[in-house]
Amino acid sequence: MRLVFAGTPETALPSLRALLDSPRHEVVAVVTRPDAQSGRGRKVHPSPVAELAEESGIEVLRPVKAGDPAFLDRLRALEPDCCAVVAYGALLPQAALDIPRHGWVNLHFSILPAWRGAAPVQHAVLHGDEITGATTFRIVKELDAGPVFGVVTEEVRPGDTSGALLERLSVSGAGLLAATLDGIEDGKLEARPQPSEGVSLAPKISVEDARVDWSAPAMRIDRLIRACTPGPGAWAEFRGQRVKLGPVRVAAGEERLAPGELAAGKHRVLAGTATDPVELGEVQPQGKRLMSAVEWARGVRPEARECLR
Repeated sequence: MRLVFAGTPETALPSLRALLDSPRHEVVAVVTRPDAQSGRGRKVHPSPVAELAEESGIEVLRPVKAGDPAFLDRLRALEPDCCAVVAYGALLPQAALDIPRHGWVNLHFSILPAWRGAAPVQHAVLHGDEITGATTFRIVKELDAGPVFGVVTEEVRPGDTSGALLERLSVSGAGLLAATLDGIEDGKLEARPQPSEGVSLAPKISVEDARVDWSAPAMRIDRLIRACTPGPGAWAEFRGQRVKLGPVRVAAGEERLAPGELAAGKHRVLAGTATDPVELGEVQPQGKRLMSAVEWARGVRPEARECLR
């Protein structure tokens, strides 16, 4: 089939590579978000998907909005049989959805109808799901509610960050997307409506959402920090300065500390919660490099009963 691929971040690269390597399909163009500032120097860079497409000699479309008339005209001229979508990052108007004869097929990183929305993997980790997965479905106007073509499942491991889990799902999901498009071309794959029960929403997790509440149980804090790693990054305040926090370990059975209270030793740093303390991993003080919690504590020398807030 003639395909147009829509995607933006690194998460989409395994799927784009799988389709570029497929002998059954031709990727005639890529749709991605406009070039944006990134990195410490805040220089303007193309998206990872745009870079791979350009390296592969494929046309790159960067509409500010997917409803722009010039973009819609170009999409019609390309005459795609189907448009594949992985983490594109913008809404698609009905005028765009109507162009390919097989519609737009999205790879979503949850087992729908669970975790519809922008941050399904983060919410799976945050809520302690033991199993998650990826789903291919036909895009409709309602958010992530279209009929489903296929599903793959993935175990959520005890120490998974959202970044580690998403990396595995992006690979297994790429195989699912390629198989889905093969089945559509063969005429043997039928999309089935999502069940009406079990719907849950996964809105974007903001920087404010990522602030650690030390009055929460240790398990909740562990999940929040892993869900926010690598982005947006969990954090707390110490002496009025923001400190970014990497994954922690629940120190079960240790003597209780007040919420946020620090106990710095030679080889570890504990912080109090509503239940067991947690052992801090890596931290990044505001304006400084990433370091171990022990190294950080050696520098700041927490006083008795001093707390993260």
